[in-house]
Amino acid sequence: MKRNVLRKLPSGETVNVQPFHISIKGMEKAILCRDNEDYGVMVKYIAVCAHRKNVIVIIYAVVSNHGHVAVLAKSYQEACEYGEELKRNYAQWFQTKYLEKQILRGVDVQAILLDSDWYVRNALAYIPRNALDNGYPIDKYKWSGFRAMFSNKNQPVNGIPVCKFTRREQDRIMHTREDLKNVHWLVDSDGDLIPESFCDIEYLEQVFNNDPAFWLKTIGSLNPAEMEEKLVNGPRRLLPDSEFYKVAAEVVQRWYSQDLATLSLEKKLRVLPFIWRTRKTTVRQMARTFGLSREEIQDAVKAPGSSISQQK
Repeated sequence: MKRNVLRKLPSGETVNVQPFHISIKGMEKAILCRDNEDYGVMVKYIAVCAHRKNVIVIIYAVVSNHGHVAVLAKSYQEACEYGEELKRNYAQWFQTKYLEKQILRGVDVQAILLDSDWYVRNALAYIPRNALDNGYPIDKYKWSGFRAMFSNKNQPVNGIPVCKFTRREQDRIMHTREDLKNVHWLVDSDGDLIPESFCDIEYLEQVFNNDPAFWLKTIGSLNPAEMEEKLVNGPRRLLPDSEFYKVAAEVVQRWYSQDLATLSLEKKLRVLPFIWRTRKTTVRQMARTFGLSREEIQDAVKAPGSSISQQK
């Protein structure tokens, strides 16, 4: 499979892009989507913010207290900016509708580069599996992009073109004043976005060798607790040194098929920024793990100099 592919972005630019997993998670007891309107708005903002921030949605799933989106983006920075834009837009919707502000302060965005075939396949299977969190079978859940997978490409997708909306219709149905005159999205008779019209189904299906049986095999062997730890919870938590070493060693093994203890300085400096961006850690912990000075770590990851004295 091809993880990095050539794609035409919403801006019209054709470039190589990489897959990222983005999770938006609220406080444990926070319900971010309280009714069908909320779910529909979150899905629309997934599409609108991708158009605005110049990324491509692969697949998504929205459940009551969190959401997952896989996107193709030029860089980690642009994937993060997309996640933050999605959070900002939905926060405005939530606060306007429910007049509640405090609850959104607990919402966190985390982006992870899917840097191996294993990560891509398992992440893209894990995302629609989140339908089970809302008590629905994966193939019956309305608020995920699963419905677009392995759809009959010979059958036209029926829907109302978003690009044909008047400004008033767009404000009412899409909840945005973004210029959507050039998009090919469709909404159904309920006013909900049709995933086939805005998700990169070609990329999604080629990850599973264009074979529904292979997708079923992947999701059947998926360890959801492992994926939640790797993609959602782990990156948000400061680990003890022993656990952090295992995480760093796993990344090194994926990147170089080599043990961390035998890694050259050149390779260490190459992998350090990735681990710094995708894991909650400190300069001192990174120095202990990689056997380097704090100054070397700081220079490699561009951490602020003033923070070194505060790291524990």
